[in-house]
Amino acid sequence: MNNLFVFLEIDNSEVQEVSLELLSKGRELCQELGCQLEAIALTDDTSKVATTVAPYGVNRLHLFEDKRLKYYTTRPFGRIIVQLFEKEKPQIALLGATTIGRDLGPYVSSALHSGLTADCTELEIGEYTDPKTKKHQDKLLYQIRPAFGGNIVATIVNPDHRPQMATVRPGVMKKAEAVGFDASTMEIVHHKVGDYLSDADFLVEIVKREVSRSTVDLNSKPIVIAGGYGMGSAENFEMLYELAELLGAEVGASRAAVDAGYADHNRQIGQTGTTVRPKLYIACGISGQIQHLAGMQESAMIISINSDPDAPINALADYVITGRVEEVIPQFIALYKKAGK
Repeated sequence: MNNLFVFLEIDNSEVQEVSLELLSKGRELCQELGCQLEAIALTDDTSKVATTVAPYGVNRLHLFEDKRLKYYTTRPFGRIIVQLFEKEKPQIALLGATTIGRDLGPYVSSALHSGLTADCTELEIGEYTDPKTKKHQDKLLYQIRPAFGGNIVATIVNPDHRPQMATVRPGVMKKAEAVGFDASTMEIVHHKVGDYLSDADFLVEIVKREVSRSTVDLNSKPIVIAGGYGMGSAENFEMLYELAELLGAEVGASRAAVDAGYADHNRQIGQTGTTVRPKLYIACGISGQIQHLAGMQESAMIISINSDPDAPINALADYVITGRVEEVIPQFIALYKKAGK
């Protein structure tokens, strides 16, 4: 009881990256809280789950295996999680802010009357004093997320209901294995699906599933070249695509550039977009508003190209090139083409 639970997303018998990120953060939070980390897997094949999650410090793994759980559907997954939480009474429950998590989280929180903070970009442990009752509580979950279109950052607490539930955006938590943990130190609980569900719970049968993968994956490349409003036009963004082709990089964009129509939304980086941690981040014509910095500030190395020497992003950058992007980028391209010959 009172442990931290992470719902594991599984596709083709593989635990997804967002779940491993949540386990990493969950382990960190558990150390502050002095509680255990528990994980939940619902799938048709649990053979790989234990060995995958054990290195992340999971103390207890709940497995539900049934061929009808191969693909996510709301009712069976939701009913299992609700009943498990009613029995185990976790103090915190974390899910990925994915298509699945954004459906499952509200179902579970509504059934348990627990509340839910969606699309969190950070989680911390802190204290809270009720301004009316003056009741003070230590070790509450601070659920931090952008609000009002990313213009402010809200810190939300849930002092009265359990579990404290949050969905967390993929990529915002750093994936890191724990030290000294393996499958032999983890308790595995095999649950009988029939104890939780009846045939009537499987109202929907997925006959065929077609998955359309995005052609843009900002987390798959070691180098990200991002353009901002300072690029001036969608045509100027073509320079970034050319440079990215030479470097084996992916092209991203700030929200201002996306709003201006210079780039598609699936390339947006920041609090209201994707969070990235590349080895090299090249910011082109990006001023560096806090909403954008939150999505790339953990890059290993940052190069800023900006005509404004006082642009906020320059304070974060490892190297600053002061100049117009439409003059600097073509020089980059020419040099790399020359070096490649």
